[in-house]
Amino acid sequence: MSRAFVKESDDDFSASELPERPVPDHANYVTPHGMELLRTRVRELAEQHEQLKSVAQEDSEAKRKLREVERDQRYFNTQLERAELVNPAGHPPDEVRFGATVSVEDEDGGVQAFSIVGDDEADVAAGKISWGSPLARSLLGAKVGDSVKWKRPAGEVEVEIVTIAYPAN
Repeated sequence: MSRAFVKESDDDFSASELPERPVPDHANYVTPHGMELLRTRVRELAEQHEQLKSVAQEDSEAKRKLREVERDQRYFNTQLERAELVNPAGHPPDEVRFGATVSVEDEDGGVQAFSIVGDDEADVAAGKISWGSPLARSLLGAKVGDSVKWKRPAGEVEVEIVTIAYPAN
């Protein structure tokens, strides 16, 4: 019988088939909160690794999960090593910089707030955008009352800076 018709076991799944998480080429700026999140994630992955290591010999699902954890460990350890802590407390309060929470008003009068954070802290649903995103890049350096152009796939939108705030330390 041809091997083409034989189901290979999950044990045959090699680590090379699991793609690495890409490490961005740009600097890994992190807020104080982002640094703590990175450290917590590295600790959690180390704990998961220890738990899975003991059962992965006999359990193919645990072996697959162990490979995922090892891949994530490589990524987050690299990100932690590359992390450049930026404390927003020293930023001018009237200018958008890394770590700021910015409220913007669009052309239709809708107001949205965005916090400019590091790549691994970004969560668009929570209003946290990466400092390297098109919107963050257009906001950086702006002041209250300034209008900036937000280049989006759906087209360019002009937004006005309404407020700028930084977290209290």
